[in-house]
Amino acid sequence: MRTDDTFTIGGDLTVPRMGFGAMRVCGPGIWGHPDDVPAARALLKRVVELGVRLIDTADAYGPEVSEYLIAEALHPYAEGVVVATKGGLVRGSAQHWGRDGRPDYLKRRVNNSLRRLRVERIDLYQLHAPDPDVPLEDSLGALKQMQDAGKIRHVGVSNFSVDELERGRKVVDIVTVQNRYNLTDRGHEAVVDYCTAHGIGFIPWFPLATGDLAQDPRLKGIAAAHDATPGQIALAWLLHRSPVMLPIPGTSKIAHLEQNCAAGHIALSADEMKTLDGLA
Repeated sequence: MRTDDTFTIGGDLTVPRMGFGAMRVCGPGIWGHPDDVPAARALLKRVVELGVRLIDTADAYGPEVSEYLIAEALHPYAEGVVVATKGGLVRGSAQHWGRDGRPDYLKRRVNNSLRRLRVERIDLYQLHAPDPDVPLEDSLGALKQMQDAGKIRHVGVSNFSVDELERGRKVVDIVTVQNRYNLTDRGHEAVVDYCTAHGIGFIPWFPLATGDLAQDPRLKGIAAAHDATPGQIALAWLLHRSPVMLPIPGTSKIAHLEQNCAAGHIALSADEMKTLDGLA
């Protein structure tokens, strides 16, 4: 990974732009513990060894399992490691992802994440999704109160539109947005452009997706030219798409982790970017 390719979150947290999403360290369906807990801990240790400094998780992953494993593997955290977590989604089963943005609920979740991660302040806490039954101003207002209390350093949001982002910024300083975005799904182009214009970090979830494009001769040709996989090219495309882009590819395998990190070394030409831009 290029050590000079960084982004500063919130003006004071500088991290390499290639991060790690810790959702898949849990069991199947992002539910329960993984079959091999020591292997999951070893994977998380390797994340930091590879120079990754942004680790993204959520209380809903497991639920709670991902946060516990991160602390077990990495606490006390190495200098510069930023563990970002989220709250606002509720798991009733492996198939259920409900939303709860009530202020009191979010405050409890922040306190619980502090305990599981073994920290006194969470560097980046994100509202996992707007709750249609709760004004987002109320949800973000609760996070602002926790920030004022010293329990959150910076606030981010997830699954937000540009309109919701603008509303939210009137309540609290929002330093990152985490939405689904990848080579094949450009549904949040407007949010990417907004974040780029305002210096807000954009964290694309599901960043590795190539789908049917993996067999497209144009993508395969670019991958072959760089001795890379289509997934690595998809990650490289994200890094080239905007200087505020912070991909967080997740995996449960060390070999795949190392492959994802290697994508940070791929330099795409202007012609290659033009071709990739036109694939969606």
